[in-house]
Formats: sequence, structure tokens, C-alpha cells
Amino acid sequence: MHPMLNIAVRAARSAGNVIVRAFEQQDKVEVTSKGLNDFVTNVDKAAEEAIIDIIKKAYPTHSIVSEECGKVDGDDNDYQWVIDPLDGTTNFVKGIPHFAVSIALKVKGKLDQAVVFDPIRGELFTASRGKGAQLNGFRIRVKNSKELTGAIVATGFPFKQKFHLDNYMEMFKTMFGKCADMRRAGSAALDLAYVAAGRVDGYFELGLKPWDTAAGELLVVEAGGLVTDVNGGLNHAQSGNIVAASPKVLKEMVADIRPHLTDAMKK
Repeated sequence: MHPMLNIAVRAARSAGNVIVRAFEQQDKVEVTSKGLNDFVTNVDKAAEEAIIDIIKKAYPTHSIVSEECGKVDGDDNDYQWVIDPLDGTTNFVKGIPHFAVSIALKVKGKLDQAVVFDPIRGELFTASRGKGAQLNGFRIRVKNSKELTGAIVATGFPFKQKFHLDNYMEMFKTMFGKCADMRRAGSAALDLAYVAAGRVDGYFELGLKPWDTAAGELLVVEAGGLVTDVNGGLNHAQSGNIVAASPKVLKEMVADIRPHLTDAMKK
């Protein structure tokens, strides 16, 4: 295992321990609102601290971008860790056991290492650039589906951007009319990990942040899939609008999404 991936795994497991202990003691979870339909807990913050502590001890000069603490510049900005300590906070708060720790490392702007850890199921998804993706040490691949017919597509509702709902529902309806079924599970990191593992055939969502998708993107790419924005371009990290699937399924998904895009979504 790459030494920096090893540190990411150690950090993810440490955060996972914090999260699982708290999940078993829901009465001690403190929830506050960051904005409309956007929550943070004391557990998010404690998990984030556990991750950053391990990374900073190993690589004190590296930079960090994290959901709760924002951007922390280090002396070496060529190395940037992108962290979501608890992706799926709403599930966690409601007692739904589906959430993950997401940690990615960018080297000179390119995704290089990735970990998505589901602490409830004990599932560790990892990837190193050019080395493939794994689940608990075993190689994973995207499902080599040729079309949406018979496919399972994961998605997420635009709950923070409800002004996009009408356009989103048109995208949903077009794809739902073709595929076998749709899934909305509440964790973008795990949705992407499930694409990489072949558990779902594709995934799309609007209005995400870089820490939601960075690790999952590398997982999908290293598992043989593609990740684009909703217009088929490579602006997903900036726009927050993302599509992931095998190459042929992604092409069909983008074709179904494109007619329902607003000018803002096309950027």
C-alpha cells in the first residue's frame, strides 16, 4: 500500500471509531444547522479532528480542505487532502446506518489517493492513481453495462438547491423510464463507491461539494468507469453536478440529462 494511502486508511478508521461509538449513543449527539437542510454534529467535528491529527502528524507541511474546517494551507500546497469526515450526516442523525468517511489526496491538482470507509459495515474502499481500486483488499470493477435498460441508477435529490427540482425531476423521469430502478441512499461518497464496486450501474447528482466526491471519483476511475459533469465535460469539481458510470452507460445518462439543463447547470 502506498504510504500516503496507508495514512489515509489509518485516519479513516480512527474517524470511523469516533462515529460508531457516537452512533450507539444517539442521546449524546449535538445537532446544529449550517444552513437550509444542512446539518452538522459534534461527531462530524470530532471525526474531522481525528483525521487531521493523523495526517498532520505524518505530513505536517501538507494542505487540507475539509467540510467543517474549510481550507488550511500548509507549506507544501502541491499536496492537498480533501476530507469529508461524515458523509451522510442526515442519515447518521436519524439513526439510518448508511454513511461514510471520505478522504482523498490531490498531488499537484490531480487525485492520487482515495479512501471511502463505511464504519458500520466495515467496508474499506481504496484507490491509488494508476493502481486500481479495491474493497477490503480485493480488486473491484465497475459493472460493464452497455445501456440503461436493466440498470440500477443511484441519485441524490437537490435538497439544498430545491429551485432545481423541476429540471432534476425531468432528468429522473427520463432515466427512470429506461432503467430497472433508482436508488437514493443519502451518501454521495458511498454512491460513488458502489458504482466502482459494480453494485449500481450509474450515479448522478446536482449541487455537491468537492469533499463529497473527490475520493469516490478516483475509486470510479480506477475501477474502469468515467466521471463527468452533467454536460459530459470535466467541470464537476467546480459545478458540483456529477455523473458516474461505465463509459457506455455514462454516455446515455448524459444524453438523457442534457435536454433538461439550465444555462447555470451547463457551466
